[in-house]
Amino acid sequence: MTDQLDPLASLLGALDLTDTGARTSEDIFTGPSQWSPNGRVFGGQVLAQSLIAAIRTTDTDRAVHSMHGYFLRPGDVQHPITFSVDRIHDGRSFSTRRTQAYQHGLPILSMIASFQIHDGGLEHQTDMPADLPDPESVMSDAEVLGAVDHPIARHWAVSRPFEMRHIPSPIYFRVDGEHVANQAVWVRAIGRLPDDPNLHRAALAYASDYSILESVQRRHGIAWTTPGLKVASLDHAMWFHRFARADEWLLYTQESPSAGGGRGLSMGRIYDRSGNLIASIAQEGMIRVPDPGE
Repeated sequence: MTDQLDPLASLLGALDLTDTGARTSEDIFTGPSQWSPNGRVFGGQVLAQSLIAAIRTTDTDRAVHSMHGYFLRPGDVQHPITFSVDRIHDGRSFSTRRTQAYQHGLPILSMIASFQIHDGGLEHQTDMPADLPDPESVMSDAEVLGAVDHPIARHWAVSRPFEMRHIPSPIYFRVDGEHVANQAVWVRAIGRLPDDPNLHRAALAYASDYSILESVQRRHGIAWTTPGLKVASLDHAMWFHRFARADEWLLYTQESPSAGGGRGLSMGRIYDRSGNLIASIAQEGMIRVPDPGE
């Protein structure tokens, strides 16, 4: 279990996987679990670690361009995680890896990632939304939660390795304004990260899991403190379009096209401050709210 007192060191420690040296049909790595007040491993952590494990088995001239993962079981923060990587395919331009994350001999996440050598081609992108406030003019989540005397609020305020600033406002205690199926969040690491581009890509995958389902909750006026609320990520897909540092401000736009059957789907885009589209994300999650009559 990594140190809960230094969020950035905890992040870097979690992503510094140990190569066990085992070489059968798969490559085996292990990594620590970060502490969390609810006892469950943060899904973004397992995504990022699974990506790092896959990267460790791929040629350095190939960068990840997509990853697709399924969350199978909750992780236990009291125990490390084992990652097995299957080298599915290595072609002239692309490589494919499958990573399985295990605890207690059972899979908690299954992910496939694809890597590509640098290549040219057609280019276009969806533009970044205009007229959104700069991060400097938006209150940070740490400021919103800092005075709240609750273990989860304290953890979110001071123990996360990323700073987040919600537009129009966070939904921790209430949903202010119109109940719409979209929002935006400025996000960056709380300190300087090493220059390794793959570390920044993994850190971006980590941060992409924080708030993406909130667009579903915002649409229905459901704050995080709603009694009996249960939210869990089911699957997560991410496409990496261009490189950006995870320790510089990035705008994460999020919208939900549909919810039903106890599930909600949310789509996200991440832009740098110059308006370059860095990544696209899709996640479906379980969202259950008690019936008012219960």
